Amino acid sequence: MCTNYAPAPGEVLRDVFSAEPPASTWKPEIWPGDAAPIVRAGSSGTRECLLATFGLVPRSRTVHGARDFETMNVRAEYVSDKRSSCSAWHRTQLCLVPAMAIYEPCYVEGQGWIRYRIWLSDEPALGIAGLWKQWSDGSLSFAMFTVSAPGHAVMKLMHAPGKEKRSVVIIPRLQWDAWLACRDPELARSFMALYPAEKMMAVPAPLAPQRAEKAGAAGLGEPSL
Repeated sequence: MCTNYAPAPGEVLRDVFSAEPPASTWKPEIWPGDAAPIVRAGSSGTRECLLATFGLVPRSRTVHGARDFETMNVRAEYVSDKRSSCSAWHRTQLCLVPAMAIYEPCYVEGQGWIRYRIWLSDEPALGIAGLWKQWSDGSLSFAMFTVSAPGHAVMKLMHAPGKEKRSVVIIPRLQWDAWLACRDPELARSFMALYPAEKMMAVPAPLAPQRAEKAGAAGLGEPSL
């Protein structure tokens, strides 16, 4: 699960993801509803980078009076069954979410939750498996895929005790092109794997008190799926 991450800056998009950054700017930390870069396969087969809203169905597009639900993450197991994601999945609208790190809540007995920064020790950036959607006005939105992670040495420590343990899907760098070019939903499922824990780093990265209070009040300290 992930509702907060550090996106890749322009130079990393060029040097690591081999994609030209969008002309617009984006925040150094991304939260639900923020615009952030995604990388997808362009019409010519090369990688293209565009800005999209974090959340497959942005809150601004939720029907008035409808039950509020979060769509920053898509469960890989149920992507073809959910109304919010099934059409994009069957069209294999796959992308990479370029990130430097993700942030997750780690619960410490007697202290509540502390935000942790998680990144890769063997790579300069993370290419997170994503699903994108285009709206009638041409704007884009996206979500990150997640898989179950109860035995993962890093991700099992995140989120409240008793809650299901999940992780975003991190695509190995050598598989980026294969993921972006995949046009078979069943084949795309073969990419839904956990990244090796021994190649991940995690350290405390507390939020400023005001931001932590707002995150908790919004339910972002324990993201819903």
